[in-house]
Amino acid sequence: MISNLWKQWEFLFILFYALIFYLVVIHRSLQLSHDYVGRLYGLRPGWFANRLNDVSDSQWRNFRGNLPILTLVMGAFVIVANVFRHYYALKGRAMSALWIFISLIYLLYLHGACVGFILFFGSLNYFLVKTFARSNYYIPVLWIFNITILILNRIYEGYPFSLFGQQLAFLDNYRGTFRWHICFNLVVLRMISFGCDYHWSFGQPRFDKKRHVQRCHVCSSGRTCYHALQEIGVHSSKYSFNMYLCHLIYAPLYIAGPIISYNAFAKQLEAPQENYSVRQISAYGLRWVLSFLLMEAMTHFFYYNAFAISGVWWQLSPFEIFLIGYGVLNFMWLKFLLIWRYFRFWSLIGGIETPENMPRCMNNCYDLESFWKGWHASFNKWLVRYMYIPLGGSQRKLLNVWVIFTFVAIWHDLEWKLLSWAWLTCLFFVPELLVKSAADAFQARSAFGAFIHRELGAIAGAVTISCLMVANLVGYVVGPSGVKSLISRMLQKDAYPVLVYIFISFYVGVKLMFHIRDLK
Repeated sequence: MISNLWKQWEFLFILFYALIFYLVVIHRSLQLSHDYVGRLYGLRPGWFANRLNDVSDSQWRNFRGNLPILTLVMGAFVIVANVFRHYYALKGRAMSALWIFISLIYLLYLHGACVGFILFFGSLNYFLVKTFARSNYYIPVLWIFNITILILNRIYEGYPFSLFGQQLAFLDNYRGTFRWHICFNLVVLRMISFGCDYHWSFGQPRFDKKRHVQRCHVCSSGRTCYHALQEIGVHSSKYSFNMYLCHLIYAPLYIAGPIISYNAFAKQLEAPQENYSVRQISAYGLRWVLSFLLMEAMTHFFYYNAFAISGVWWQLSPFEIFLIGYGVLNFMWLKFLLIWRYFRFWSLIGGIETPENMPRCMNNCYDLESFWKGWHASFNKWLVRYMYIPLGGSQRKLLNVWVIFTFVAIWHDLEWKLLSWAWLTCLFFVPELLVKSAADAFQARSAFGAFIHRELGAIAGAVTISCLMVANLVGYVVGPSGVKSLISRMLQKDAYPVLVYIFISFYVGVKLMFHIRDLK
């Protein structure tokens, strides 16, 4: 009884603290945006409250600017695909042929003559898979081939046609509106997925369907969840070139994902998804619109990303540097949520279910493991299936995180700041894994023991969030070159009270997350 009463009072205090914290954050962010507006890059006239709009992030600016034409394309493509599927009962190979035709029109607009590179590398990978899939050394060859392509694409910046002779140089005038080798990063993941799924189709099934159905509320209801679609192999005839090519260039998921495994994609070409009703998909689209309006309000009032790219962070106080770093993380989370959910919505109305990329708000994660499960979650599922488990899974977790995060950094781009971000994240990941292992072994035998366990968990969560902030400040705000300046600024005397306040705020935030999960 006393314990429950204490939790209630603690919960009320935490809510009050969180309210004050966010009021301070909002007030100071508004003031910063007002005071530095003349020194920030990337601000454009906005449409709301006569304020400037922060469109300094090129990815968000391009997506936002192309939304009208993209939505028209989405509507036209989905109508054509669904009408043909309904009236001609298309499925499997026939449906893949229709989507290849539609998607090639889309790719020709995006990449022009560079579509040839995509078809060439995709065909080369298909030949490699079909030729060597049964050999013992196949998996290393598949990975080396695809990573080599990934790196060469970056080194040669998408290969100018003049590189292959002056007679082809004229094609450089027809490279489309979007750099093909940026999109090809996602194509590489699909190529590896096809290669691994085909290779594993020759071995013994690793998936216990009966046990899964007992635990899965979707599958136990008679439907099939995404995980089952992914893990259960398809018939050998479904590993055909046209279904493979459709998987590589499927228009709704081509630019940004979410990432879908080959098995799951091929099954849904055969039979469209039934897990989401028309009403649920409509509600999903409405939530996207509300999230977009939230982003518009954020970029009209808080110029976080403009601060990050304008190089004025070093003139700010320690608390203001924290505000910019925290704001950039929230901006990035909302930006990716909007981009990924837009294309997932397109895929859903086209009949293909993919994993949700942002299933949880970033402000409701207090450990690195749950953070990465909730940030680009479809990529996380891909990494678990095609890297983490083949590398040994939990038995070699401390080693696996270094290999996986290094690949993630290289996959994003060949930049030192991304490698720094990846290795810093791994550096912070290792102690978390050790602490979790120790905590799992600890069994609280009294109320006091449970209290101590919970408090230590909140402190560990606050440390984790602090480490995550540092890693992302290095990766996305100050860069590796600014680390020394950042550390020297944060070690000055006036920074100590701020660091204590920030850590206490993180601690209180973790306790709030505990209470929210207790309520659930």
